[in-house]
Amino acid sequence: MAILVVGSVAFDSIETPQGRRDRCLGGAATYFALAASYFTDVRVIAVVGEDFTAEHEAVLTRRGVDTQGLEHTSGKSFHWTGSYVKSLNEAQTLKTELNVFESFSPKVPAAYRDSEFLFLANIDPVLQSSVRRQMPKVRMVCGDTMNYWITGHRANLAKVLTGLDALLINDGEAKLLADDTNLVLAARKILEMGPKALIVKHGEYGATAFFSEHPFNGEGAARMTLPFRAPALPLDRVVDPTGAGDSFAGGFFGYLASQQQVTLKNFKQAMFYGGVMGSFAVQRFGTEQMQSLTREEIDQRFALFRELSHLD
Repeated sequence: MAILVVGSVAFDSIETPQGRRDRCLGGAATYFALAASYFTDVRVIAVVGEDFTAEHEAVLTRRGVDTQGLEHTSGKSFHWTGSYVKSLNEAQTLKTELNVFESFSPKVPAAYRDSEFLFLANIDPVLQSSVRRQMPKVRMVCGDTMNYWITGHRANLAKVLTGLDALLINDGEAKLLADDTNLVLAARKILEMGPKALIVKHGEYGATAFFSEHPFNGEGAARMTLPFRAPALPLDRVVDPTGAGDSFAGGFFGYLASQQQVTLKNFKQAMFYGGVMGSFAVQRFGTEQMQSLTREEIDQRFALFRELSHLD
């Protein structure tokens, strides 16, 4: 079952305590697509400039990602420069160059219209709504956002939230969106805004899912009252945290799309696979680690996550 992801394909210049990389391939859609590609078919919609070469695109196509929706236009690709020298838990943005992304207007190719799963990566909520309208028959739609859109574009973001099956954001963004410092209360407020489920990412501490009363059809249709916490794997070396959250989303949604039904059990398993993919992403700069994994390595790490969180 194919996932359609709409977001940024970009270049990142990154400095961490482990070193520096200039203009490595990045972007939310890139990380998501690579992570999800280990579980199911992925299609991507994004815009890139003349500096985006055939070899850059081959990073995606070698993983089987369909790039028909990758728009090539004149100019330079989106470029973000950031530093984690002060803290690995929070990026310091040094420079943001939107370039061709500034005028991005995503259009869904006819060949993508039968996609059953849709992920709206972190972009302008106006664009997220536009893509959602073009895909009225998807089985499940998940989305991401950030503090910039929460504080400055709340009305447009509210329209996106009403159409989401799941929202994936970090704990700071959740508290900002709900205007509440208590995460449990914040989650309740966000679920009242429309999403059927909320996944709050805690970085190195895992992720927590909160559910509306009836988040799924079938097995999971019973009333949900308790959240679910998935762990993160303690790592002795973190090279580059960029893209960890997008890789989590790709692993989570990719696994869900690979299953026959979206049930509560599958949802929980998907959160573990999200943590697995996020843990791989941080171990090398940019998307280097995400390009060359095997499913055997992924399942071996999934087993470590199970052992980490089970009493028996």
